[in-house]
Amino acid sequence: MAEAHQAVAFQFTVTPDGVDFRLSREALRHIYLSGINSWKKRLIRIKNGILRGVYPGSPTSWLVVVMATVGSNYCKVDISMGLVDCIQRCLPERYGHFGTPQTEALLSMVIFSTGVWATGIFFFRQTLKLLLSNHGWMFEMHSKTSHATKIWAICVRLLSSRRPMLYSFQTSLPKLPVPSVPATIHRYLDSVRPLLDDEAYYRMETLAKEFQDKTAPRLQKYLVLKSWWATNYVSDWWEEYVYLRSRSPLMVNSNYYAMDFVLIKNTNVQAARLGNAVHAMIMYRRKLDREEIKPVMALGMVPMCSYQMERMFNTTRIPGKETDLLQHLSESRHVAVYHKGRFFKVWLYEGSRLLKPRDLEMQFQRILDDPSPPQPGEEKLAALTAGGRVEWAEARQTFFSSGKNKMSLDAIERAAFFVTLDEDSHCYNPDDETSLSLYGKALLHGNCYNRWFDKSFTLISCKNGLLGLNTEHSWADAPIIGHLWEFVLGTDTFHLGYTETGHCVGEPNTTLPPPQRLPWDIPEQCREAIENSYQVAKALADDVELYCFQFLPFGKGLIKKCRTSPDAFVQIALQLAHFRDKGKFCLTYEASMTRMFREGRTETVRSCTNESAAFVQAMMKGSHKKQDLQDLFRKASEKHQNMYRLAMTGAGIDRHLFCLYIVSKYLGVSSPFLAEVLSEPWSLSTSQIPQFQICMFDPKQYPNHLGAGGGFGPVADDGYGVSYMIAGENTMFFHISSKYSSSETNAQRFGNHIRQALLDIAELFKISKTDS
Repeated sequence: MAEAHQAVAFQFTVTPDGVDFRLSREALRHIYLSGINSWKKRLIRIKNGILRGVYPGSPTSWLVVVMATVGSNYCKVDISMGLVDCIQRCLPERYGHFGTPQTEALLSMVIFSTGVWATGIFFFRQTLKLLLSNHGWMFEMHSKTSHATKIWAICVRLLSSRRPMLYSFQTSLPKLPVPSVPATIHRYLDSVRPLLDDEAYYRMETLAKEFQDKTAPRLQKYLVLKSWWATNYVSDWWEEYVYLRSRSPLMVNSNYYAMDFVLIKNTNVQAARLGNAVHAMIMYRRKLDREEIKPVMALGMVPMCSYQMERMFNTTRIPGKETDLLQHLSESRHVAVYHKGRFFKVWLYEGSRLLKPRDLEMQFQRILDDPSPPQPGEEKLAALTAGGRVEWAEARQTFFSSGKNKMSLDAIERAAFFVTLDEDSHCYNPDDETSLSLYGKALLHGNCYNRWFDKSFTLISCKNGLLGLNTEHSWADAPIIGHLWEFVLGTDTFHLGYTETGHCVGEPNTTLPPPQRLPWDIPEQCREAIENSYQVAKALADDVELYCFQFLPFGKGLIKKCRTSPDAFVQIALQLAHFRDKGKFCLTYEASMTRMFREGRTETVRSCTNESAAFVQAMMKGSHKKQDLQDLFRKASEKHQNMYRLAMTGAGIDRHLFCLYIVSKYLGVSSPFLAEVLSEPWSLSTSQIPQFQICMFDPKQYPNHLGAGGGFGPVADDGYGVSYMIAGENTMFFHISSKYSSSETNAQRFGNHIRQALLDIAELFKISKTDS
């Protein structure tokens, strides 16, 4: 844009008399303030590093120990039992004016006190780690808590009671344990029994036995060795081989989406809603940098690992021919924005000051009002991030490695995050069932070139002010972005607010330079590559059937009347719905977390069990008594809850087998058992969306302030992807995806089966809203 010169610190021209410099005082002032802000952030990180390093101790506690030691010495009480004297004798010979006996004695007492203080911190940390390694509390009924568990809970609360920072517990979290091979094999065979006939099961049992006796011991030794050396024996391989080495498009196959509040509306002004949201996100980032965000605690006392939050902002996935790379910057002061085929750079700060929501609204409105057309090849440029990774890597190396293309691509990849100003409006109309599905489709893939799928997340703004996220998966899992999203929606609604006309609060600073238009020079050959990627992405997007709906008859509150967990209730309903849909059972994936361990991510719960299959078959026969069906349901529910707990406590199946497979590849060892296990398709992939991770408001007071969750594409070509959110006490949201190209699947048909399965199970226990 012509106004871009306002962002330049100085200009120069060549004259006959030499070089004439024209300095801009205002621009240099901003550069100075920016430098001051950077140094402030460095000092904050140093301070936090010290406080985090001595947790649960503190500088104050150190001073107390020193004063106690010095005070006791002056009272002629040697609490060091002679150690202070030993330290004093070991000090270098005194010299100069400061080498007096009193100074040496004081220094010795400080050294002793510091040693006692550090030893206490080490003892407390190791004790806390030992306590957190105990997971027996997870397997006890809430109403039958043992005395040992009560004592354990008191100890954990005492050791973690001082106000922690975000990463205070990282070094106290236990490592993810490596399960024994026989235990994993046993659980695996149990999980596939309802899927195989006797002959196929006997064959698999033989393969498993051969693997356990011959190949597994050697692989297990290497895996145990890695678990001793690495922080987490799974996470780095999972990130590399499952995500970064995948060569298929990120769009639909990997990225997932999150929805806005759908039952309320704060404003219809697109730029205003975006101004508040972006400001809230940078507020969150500042809290993240300062470690002011409280760590997530299970039951309010067991800390979850926070390491995934480190790469939330300023992160981009860089394409490679064989493997991608995650690029994370320590700081970024701008966002990249896409609107009507044009790319812009919007600064988030004026000097060291974060722009206010009203200023950001003005900047986004300037983009909306800009009538300039896209440059040749610019409009569909982002389709490169939606197509194949190899093609994008080759195009990036050929056409974006120098000149203005590199400069503009750097502006996008080095942005805090990516923002899209969409031209379409979306909303949820309970009377129009398709409205939520259309909204979900827009978030999942858009038009295939108005999302930058490589960024850690893209903030999507619809024309009528509705928001959404499209998130890249390799850097973190859904609960992490969900934590940010809860903060943004809560801050936008309850803290920032809007004027009566729907604009951000305050007056804009009209002297701010307008957003910078990113220049491109895209040759014809590059345009062909862009078009090819677009066609690949469009074919993929057009093949996705997405069916989203709100389930209104009941929610979490009334499910509890079955004396079961809401998640188990839904998972068993999914098994019943799938059998009705396809007439068979299938390998089912449910994601659970392993964040009670350091750098833990996810584990698989294989939800199709012998017990759930028995319940489904009994329901299908229709001849069983209600009491028998209730008993079968409770057995299935207890089995599912036990498997979920095992997965959360490091005793899952699939991550262990996955790592054994990776070791076998490194060693060049062939294993028919592992090859078959890792090639089994997940025909039903499911995930529960977390909510209320942070308390931004009281959901009982504001029952309509509900997000509709989010979703993802189908994992298997002939399978379903199901994500669900048990949204409070009285409702649930479901997001079901499948492929039109498969004759076996139909997302809406499966959704109807899910509805009916939930109602049929509820009928067994006479659950309805009238019972509440």
